[in-house]
Amino acid sequence: MTRAQAQLACRLLSYVAALLPSDPDAQLLAVVVAIRAARGGNGNLTGQDLRSLRLTDPAETVAALRGLGWQVPDQLIDGAPELPVAVTVPALAVEADHPLLCGKNPRSRVSGWTTRMLAAKPLRKSSPTVRLAALFLAAHASSTLDGTLPSDLPAACRAVLPELVERSFLAELSGDRYRLDAAVRHFAGATLVLPAPRSPAGSSPPRLKQVQPVRAHWTPPPLDPELWAQWKAEARPGLRRHAETVERCAICALPADHVASAFMSDPGSIPSASHLSVRYREWKVNHPGHGIQAARFTVDFRAEHGHGPSYGQLCAGLRWGTFRTLRTLIVSRLLADEWLTDTSPVPWTLRPGDAAQAQGVVLSTPQ
Repeated sequence: MTRAQAQLACRLLSYVAALLPSDPDAQLLAVVVAIRAARGGNGNLTGQDLRSLRLTDPAETVAALRGLGWQVPDQLIDGAPELPVAVTVPALAVEADHPLLCGKNPRSRVSGWTTRMLAAKPLRKSSPTVRLAALFLAAHASSTLDGTLPSDLPAACRAVLPELVERSFLAELSGDRYRLDAAVRHFAGATLVLPAPRSPAGSSPPRLKQVQPVRAHWTPPPLDPELWAQWKAEARPGLRRHAETVERCAICALPADHVASAFMSDPGSIPSASHLSVRYREWKVNHPGHGIQAARFTVDFRAEHGHGPSYGQLCAGLRWGTFRTLRTLIVSRLLADEWLTDTSPVPWTLRPGDAAQAQGVVLSTPQ
């Protein structure tokens, strides 16, 4: 997250902690609901979302939110687990003195961060209190992974901090100081890229060891402006607008030859599943919930960029460090399982599929 998004995450946690100071289960559910309802006061939740939080007593936890005036329909507990249920938070429907005032994109980013945090490998099968504590510590961590326990950290969360060390979520814990483990550095509240160190004035640059040239993974053919202009002139209006949206995306800032090659070239073949079966199975075991996470990422990405992510952007955004052929296989399986869909063979069109839409993950506007 950016610093602004990290500040929103901290405000979210502080807001919830003040509402329910002694009930970590209700606080965790409130975090998930509040960030989804931060704009407009309404947020969708499914019974499956509720179950994934591993609450001690879901009915009692829902009752605690109702005690705050939050409108939580009975269908969230008794209805079909895959159907989205609208939860209303009146305090977040106001315009003046909004406690979680934020833009559309920051809200989506923090919501996605929360979802990925709760599904992080070190927190697997942990209690709501442990995961709530992890949210607090990650949100308040610096770019160097260090942090000081926030003053509004719930007492119940302080009691489970040693478990975060045992689970390798924390590398160090000493008094009020802590440091995240390197394996979860991508969850730190704000990421800061440091410049490369400069050589002292007057010193000679270090001698580089000679190595054999490395073969590039893929280099697009040189851009032929005339062919690219001709392709766009002959393309359907909708396809041309989509291509130009990707080409002009200031966030992606993709080289023109990459964009042109992706639209004008034939799509690559899906790699053999048997060739990668072992690596794919290992990856799948280590990434539970990857289908719904991928679908939600495409919604957030499209809201920010105006187009869907590429296969590489999807995997990079979710921190799925994979090589290209495995990446292609992963996304092809997500498409086959209907967590995602696209307008094949048009690139940058990934979006939630039928399975994700059944769980309430849909695009905010028609695409």
